[in-house]
Amino acid sequence: MPQRTAPLIALVLAATSLAACGGSGPAEEPPLSEEALAAVKDDPGAPTKALARESDQLFTLDGLGDTRALVVMHGGEIAVERYGEGYGPQTRFISWSMAKTVTAVMIGMLVADGQLRLDAPAPVPRWQRTGDPRAEITLRQLLQMRSGLEHTEAGDPPYESSEVRMLFLDGRDDMADYATAQPLEAEPGSRFEYSSNTTVILADIAARALTESTNPDARRKAVADYLQARLFGPLGMTSAVPEFDRAGTLIAGSLIHANARDWAKFGEMLRNKGSVKGEQLVPRQWVEEMLEPSPVSPHYGLQTWLNRPLPDGEEHPLFPDRAPHSAFSAIGHMGQYIFVSPSQKLTVVRLGHSDAPQRKAMLQQLADIIELYPAG
Repeated sequence: MPQRTAPLIALVLAATSLAACGGSGPAEEPPLSEEALAAVKDDPGAPTKALARESDQLFTLDGLGDTRALVVMHGGEIAVERYGEGYGPQTRFISWSMAKTVTAVMIGMLVADGQLRLDAPAPVPRWQRTGDPRAEITLRQLLQMRSGLEHTEAGDPPYESSEVRMLFLDGRDDMADYATAQPLEAEPGSRFEYSSNTTVILADIAARALTESTNPDARRKAVADYLQARLFGPLGMTSAVPEFDRAGTLIAGSLIHANARDWAKFGEMLRNKGSVKGEQLVPRQWVEEMLEPSPVSPHYGLQTWLNRPLPDGEEHPLFPDRAPHSAFSAIGHMGQYIFVSPSQKLTVVRLGHSDAPQRKAMLQQLADIIELYPAG
């Protein structure tokens, strides 16, 4: 073999060897589908292809559950909008516990109207009997989930939990009566305990502030009309449908329905500190109050989850390691999220169905989308 051909053969053999083992460079990503690219709008505020790919993976990766709707708004404009098969812009999605944050806004408007006082004892008639220790529970403590009431959100077996009994079993006809009847298990204000029962108590307080009538139809109409006139109508949330129990109490911890765009409008209102198109629907000071950490739970404000760090070892429902600590979220059962990050000018709505392990993985994929946007 001539000496000059040896280096050439060596190079060919080396290239063949690299090809056989996949090479040393990064693997080429598969091409994006038309659906993935079409979901991203013009000038989305982040690299288009990266945004399309990360959004697509929220729908297509195994182990994340079933994403049924995604709306990303940046700077007040829709940047990404996509739906799963069988769902679309007109589909109403159940809020589950995202309704709690809507309830906090309603309570805030009633406080601003002078109908309620934040740091006064909660106006619950059955607690006002002489010697009842529950009379010390304040409206703020209810909003911050630190009432001290014996409310168990999830139990084993599930049908013995306060939430399930209230929603589906012996408490379902008059949920506020069931929730307010529970005794104290801790000193009011002393500890955080997440509770859908607590939010129903807030809804009952709102109904009593709006009407003196105990007639279920009158209570239902008073609250529905107030929400429509003061929140849903001005926001343009035309798809919003609240549910009530037989006693006419808003099922405030669980059951408001709206389409994905309308949920995004609600998030955008909070991002803008209660302002919509120059009109202050909710007092700016109240929205700021909603985002103040509770004294006993740094990751929770007034019926709103905060992206604030927790002590080491405590599991967080969001991702403070991957998004600004000023961000916050309304969170619902099985993976409903309105995630708002003011410093990124960002509102992200994800609606779908993910169990607990899937939700952890899905949240990290959601964070992949959010990280594409710089914080201001």
